[in-house]
Amino acid sequence: MKQRAPLTLAAVAAALAAVTGIASLTAPAAPAAEGAAGASRMPVERSVLTCPAPSTSDIAETTYTSITPGKPGARGTARLLTRDGKPVVQPKEPGKPAGAAASGAEAPPLTGFADGAMAPGWTAQQTTKVAVGQSRGLLGVACTPPGTDFWFPALSSAKGRLDSIHLTNPDDTEATVQVKLYGPDGLLKDKPGSPERLPYKVDPRASAKVMLSDFLPGTQLTDLTARVTVVTGRVGATAQIAEEGVGVDWLPASTGPTGSLVLPGIPADATSVRLVAFAPGEDDADLNLRLAGPGGSISPAGNEQLHVKAGMTASVDLKDLTRGEVGSLHLTPADPKKATPIVAAVRVVRGTGAKQELGFLPATAPVGARATVADNRLDDKATLLALTAAGGKDARVRVTASPGTDGGEPTVKEVTVKAGTTLAVSPPPAPTGAKGAYALTLETLSGGPVYASRTLTLPHEGIPMFTIQPFADDLSTVSVPKAVEDLSILTR
Repeated sequence: MKQRAPLTLAAVAAALAAVTGIASLTAPAAPAAEGAAGASRMPVERSVLTCPAPSTSDIAETTYTSITPGKPGARGTARLLTRDGKPVVQPKEPGKPAGAAASGAEAPPLTGFADGAMAPGWTAQQTTKVAVGQSRGLLGVACTPPGTDFWFPALSSAKGRLDSIHLTNPDDTEATVQVKLYGPDGLLKDKPGSPERLPYKVDPRASAKVMLSDFLPGTQLTDLTARVTVVTGRVGATAQIAEEGVGVDWLPASTGPTGSLVLPGIPADATSVRLVAFAPGEDDADLNLRLAGPGGSISPAGNEQLHVKAGMTASVDLKDLTRGEVGSLHLTPADPKKATPIVAAVRVVRGTGAKQELGFLPATAPVGARATVADNRLDDKATLLALTAAGGKDARVRVTASPGTDGGEPTVKEVTVKAGTTLAVSPPPAPTGAKGAYALTLETLSGGPVYASRTLTLPHEGIPMFTIQPFADDLSTVSVPKAVEDLSILTR
């Protein structure tokens, strides 16, 4: 057996340099010093976003706003691109938003990539206004990171509805996607004798639109839940709802499934609120419904609870739920010992008769450490910020208004949200001396958890055109295991 050659001092030094920072995945034999074990949070180094094609209307006017929260001066890149690689929006540094505009039905879906200091918390918003026609309305959606599993409650194949699911593939390889629909009686299957439905294919750096009318020809159901599951690759997914005579808007995916849900910021003047929920597991869900308003929480009269059968979509018409005050809907298990996971969303209508407009609000995750919504307007009546504290504790939140896309100075304000209430901030903080659109960033300082949404209202000829975007933790950091030096590798 050969003996190992002795290590020279230079060789040892080189080996030590090579292994510095290597993480040991096993516990050390002796107790480690405090702070050596566990993991730390580090900023992400790359972010990806997808934006669906805005509209099929020739008179659509679309605005894009993009920002990375933080202090200006740090280096990095961020770009929203067309399929052929043409840049549409390019913010230059953290803390300063960039904007762009597009007109007509030819505006394409976009994919975006950010790295370096521009990656942590990178956010983009797409807002489209269609003044007249069957597609009239205000459509707003945050560009979303790609994923592999999405839930969309509150879809419909009823008469007068034209709903679709938009899938955007940001990668250089094909993605395959399975779509399943669940109605009040469970999973909807193809008609007997029809061929088995194959997964949808989404080309590299391209988008596909799944029309519910094609998916279920001749089937009319008021309430549906869609599950989008990616078989290979990854996609961004968003649903678009068009309702004849009422309006058009986007529906982002619901958070969850989880046992308790919050839907923050239902407008004060809502004339109709319809809650749609789905229980994807094998157990039924019995839910308590509570509305958190400015003065506290109440149970909606006659709709204190909702029963959702396993694998089935349930709904309840809450009519004029908010009664003149901004409110947030809290769904909690009727039996705290049996928290059945659910997903949920609400369809909200403002206005009456021919002057109606609809919007959608999914259940959302907490603000967490930081969350941002872009494309807020300087008009005092255009932007409303709603914050709700759902965890039984008061919460302290820092609200930062960025500069505008055409300059200005940021503004910072701290607010307290009482437990079990919804705080409406209208107008919210706005930048000084600014022009153009700006971003609002929320940071949870204490207490919590806090849930939030932004309602953007741009009236047109007496129609209260609006759209609601929820805030959710921007996931700007990731957990990184702490490195532990293991010199024994030098003798292995």
